[in-house]
Amino acid sequence: MEIERLSSRYAVRALGERDAEAVFEFCRQHRDYYLYCAAEPSLEQVRRDMALLPEGVSPEQKHYLGFFDGAEMVAVMDFIEVYPDDETCYIGFFMMDHRLQGRGLGSAIIAGAADCFRSMGVRRLRLAIASDNPQANHFWKKNGFQVVKSVEMDGWTALVADRVL
Repeated sequence: MEIERLSSRYAVRALGERDAEAVFEFCRQHRDYYLYCAAEPSLEQVRRDMALLPEGVSPEQKHYLGFFDGAEMVAVMDFIEVYPDDETCYIGFFMMDHRLQGRGLGSAIIAGAADCFRSMGVRRLRLAIASDNPQANHFWKKNGFQVVKSVEMDGWTALVADRVL
């Protein structure tokens, strides 16, 4: 996959072990997000998330990416191609720099990514939202995602949401 096609505004590159501390610092600015999913941001958690794969998914399907404006990371996205089926792309994580929220930049990233995925033949985007997180629920609904089911997790409820492309 040509990840640079995901955004016309930002440089996009794969994030790896050498970026884990920067991602951790980025995530630490969003403590509210972690309260809703019964977690605490940590360097170890970032490293686990970077490598985490659902059963049956190959490492080549997973992309843990940073969106950059010059040297500044403005967003992080984790997605898995062709999961949970051949026509779906699963967004496991998306976080926008807290200082840039509310300006439409996150929605622009999602719109650009959706256009890129559609051009690759993806028919649906899927993700999970913490049910109690009003900001995330509003953001994803505004970006065309509709809840299709809820799933009880370890200490929180996830709303599975889809966007047909």
